Amino acid sequence: MNVLNEASRQYPDAISFAAGRPYEELFDIAQVHRHLEEFCRYLEADRGWHPAQARRAIFQYGRTKGIVHNLVAATLAQDERMRVDPEVIVMTIGCQEGLFLVARALRTDARGVALAVAPTYVGFAGAARLAELPVLPLRAGPESIGLDDLVRTVRRARKVGLRPRACYLVPDLANPLGIGLSVLTRRALLAAAAECDLLILDDNPFGLFSLLSERPPTLKALDSERRVIHLGSFAQTAFPGARVGYVIADQALSADGGAGLLADRPAAIKSMITVNISSPTGQIETALTCRTAQYAPAAELPGRLRGTLTTMAGDPDRPLSALTRFPEPGSRTGAPGTTAPPGNGTWGGAG
Repeated sequence: MNVLNEASRQYPDAISFAAGRPYEELFDIAQVHRHLEEFCRYLEADRGWHPAQARRAIFQYGRTKGIVHNLVAATLAQDERMRVDPEVIVMTIGCQEGLFLVARALRTDARGVALAVAPTYVGFAGAARLAELPVLPLRAGPESIGLDDLVRTVRRARKVGLRPRACYLVPDLANPLGIGLSVLTRRALLAAAAECDLLILDDNPFGLFSLLSERPPTLKALDSERRVIHLGSFAQTAFPGARVGYVIADQALSADGGAGLLADRPAAIKSMITVNISSPTGQIETALTCRTAQYAPAAELPGRLRGTLTTMAGDPDRPLSALTRFPEPGSRTGAPGTTAPPGNGTWGGAG
């Protein structure tokens, strides 16, 4: 990722999809002060806080789960048709921290493993490796995941004494395969997860940028049994420099895991790593940017950007199809236990 970001700095006029960088012509330094003032007004007028409380929230150590969870919940309800209790939202330093926190929370003993389509996003592979949570590779299907292989892999793992905890995937514009799940496949995946007693890690950095006439619902929006842990980020859509991500984990802890919600586990781990997320330059800027609709869904993106995507792709329903040749389903770009070469963005082995 450092290589990708450095390349973007050296060639600022290039159109790059590698590092997931948002459209820069909407950036405005004046927004920093404007949104900070608006956030203070929100705390005082909408939340009924005293000015001293608002000042303390901005400058002092904050709540480990974050201080803008209510605004994020409202944004998700509006943009993603996803209604969640703000208390199950854990704000993170980018989605990357969220991936590590969830992987570490799921790694309760040495038998725990995760699953992911090979090749998968290098960030998840790295986070799982740091959390000592091995990743079993799945063969890619026509829509990035083969459900039959998922069920077989879970059953084989349990026969040898392993404990499959969750399956990670990016349902929209998956990195690096560039394909996504239809609504029918999303429902089938949730049914397979219920059959396998498995959680789904739903990573959704690019969902807002679908060029389809109607965006498919997120896995979390379809989740009626609380099988889905949703991971999101405002980096690709609004403000990468703020490094604001979030985890939604509304599952109840099992009897052997203690009382409470699964969201409490990554929050507890976060308290030992980053304590809380920076308020003035992080949560406030991103939440207020989304709240005031400065950055709209793909259907309302500036014509210049949308036109560029469509022209380069040729097919508006598959915006990445013409940009590169992707690996064949099931192929790997790295040996098990290794990372891919710098700039590749893929990883195909078990962590």
